[in-house]
Amino acid sequence: MLILTTVLTTGALTLTACGSRDDDKKGSESSGNQTVVIGVDAPLTGDLSALGLGIKNSADLAAKTANKAKTVPGITFEVQPLDDQAQPSVGQQNATKFIDNKKVLGVVGPLNSGVSQSMQKPLNDAGLTQISPANTGTELTQGDNWKTGDKKRPFKTYFRTATTDQIQGAFAAKYLYNNAKIKQVYLIDDQKPYGAGLAASFKATFTGLGGKIVGSDHVNPDDRDFNAVVTKVKKSGAKAVYYGGEYPAGAPLSQQLKDSVQIPLMGGDGMYSADFIKLNKKAQGDIATSVGKPVEELDSAKTFIANYKTAGYKDAYEAYGGGTYDATWAIIEAVKAVVAANDGKLPDDARAKVLDAVGKVSFEGVTGPVSFDEFGDTTNTMMTAYQVDGGKWTSKLSEAYKP
Repeated sequence: MLILTTVLTTGALTLTACGSRDDDKKGSESSGNQTVVIGVDAPLTGDLSALGLGIKNSADLAAKTANKAKTVPGITFEVQPLDDQAQPSVGQQNATKFIDNKKVLGVVGPLNSGVSQSMQKPLNDAGLTQISPANTGTELTQGDNWKTGDKKRPFKTYFRTATTDQIQGAFAAKYLYNNAKIKQVYLIDDQKPYGAGLAASFKATFTGLGGKIVGSDHVNPDDRDFNAVVTKVKKSGAKAVYYGGEYPAGAPLSQQLKDSVQIPLMGGDGMYSADFIKLNKKAQGDIATSVGKPVEELDSAKTFIANYKTAGYKDAYEAYGGGTYDATWAIIEAVKAVVAANDGKLPDDARAKVLDAVGKVSFEGVTGPVSFDEFGDTTNTMMTAYQVDGGKWTSKLSEAYKP
């Protein structure tokens, strides 16, 4: 079967030729290459699998690109995807599996901030680099006291290419108040670290702008019947609902809301999925924010999009495809620097060297410039507001944002 051969151009893909999988395998076996494994942790089954599969595929594409282009001479990259089922306990088990595989020099993922909380310490204790393309919980990089200004990085091995809930929640509040001209909001969250943190950040900025929270509630993310809370929303006089949570519950919440009162539901990047629209027949007018600028609007992402399509993945790259490719490429760039500094081979302390190198990477990626600050946060604070129009998400506003 024919596969694509590619050449790297500043972290992107350029199509050049074709070869066979068998030929590629034989070449790798005969060259004496060292193998580097990049672990990928994401929900590959269950309600959030649409996002998780996009993460897995985008990491796979980055590794294949590096191999075809021989980005790191003498190194062959492999991806080891593990399904965390969006469960912290499973994520922790996966972290142990990655640690035990000595060829794993970096981990990409997970999707959920709550899952990451269970993975950070074991990966940190093992000195194994972790880069999430999707975690937005601010405390993951800045500690539990970040709200008071006491920012302390809890784990030196943790990085992310997604910006924080502090930024996302504030951006959402500003957009709803200033652009959508909505001043009265009913606030709901799913009690998970991601949803609760996002809702809190939204509330702080929205009320600071002069907006009014006319009511608030918590829901179970596994529930699908929201009529009780919808009744409260209707009585409150709210002009919109802000939901801190993810699309499996957000979609039925929105639909049941529209059955009772015609106001939009707004959420964060956990809502920004094509599946939100598939699950919600009344999604028209709903709003979501997501990290970064739409890759479809970025010149830097054109080749990524084209080659993702050509590679034949049956699942879309979804919201985190570009950020995942960049997270994976950051590990590849770190390995490249480590190998170059060690006469073309991996050193015995490769994990420690790769960790040090990741903190220094700087390159033009799919989503734009990629680098990390002293907390391991991305230096790219671009945010985008989207609205459902005609059965698809349409970008409304993109800007680099700092609260």
